[in-house]
Amino acid sequence: MKLFKKSLAVIIILTALNVKAQDKTLMNAFSQSYDYEAIKKYDAAISSLNTVYNATSYEINLRLGWLNYAAGKNKESVSFYQKAISLMPAASEPLWAIINPLTKLENWNEVEKTYLSILKLDSKNSTANYNLGLIYYYRKDYLNAKKYFDISLNLYPFDYNNMLMSAWTNYFLGNKNEAKTLFNKVLLYSPNDKSALEGLGLIK
Repeated sequence: MKLFKKSLAVIIILTALNVKAQDKTLMNAFSQSYDYEAIKKYDAAISSLNTVYNATSYEINLRLGWLNYAAGKNKESVSFYQKAISLMPAASEPLWAIINPLTKLENWNEVEKTYLSILKLDSKNSTANYNLGLIYYYRKDYLNAKKYFDISLNLYPFDYNNMLMSAWTNYFLGNKNEAKTLFNKVLLYSPNDKSALEGLGLIK
């Protein structure tokens, strides 16, 4: 029994030392990646993390998503961010991050899905509602654009972008009175605003 206890103690100590060594190696790899990033050597930063890569590590996948994006490797960036999202499905952090490479790839359908995922986690997020409204606005889907612009406008009623885009959306939907009111509010925020004056000029 004593021999067993001694053996068990040795195993526990060796395991603890191994974990400690692994933690130090991981920390060094992250630290090195920051040093390389600071001098814009993104490929070297990526390589430093690849030496300790673990597919189940949220932190490594998130970091590699950012570094690949910074290096202009947008497809690779999306792949790492997707892994981070699957590892932490309740986190909005990787969802916001993946929008950057998706935008560079002009993958608007995935950008749309990502904003919808963010809103499932945070339905009153002004930025997500506004940006989703923009996507629908430029598709000329004004009904859906209004739905999301309205939420953002209610949260920030005197925000320039919210007022202006809501004004134009209402104009294209034929809601002339609402559009006129909003264009005039834009002028309170930005006197002589060209877009607001243009909109008012179109309303008879």
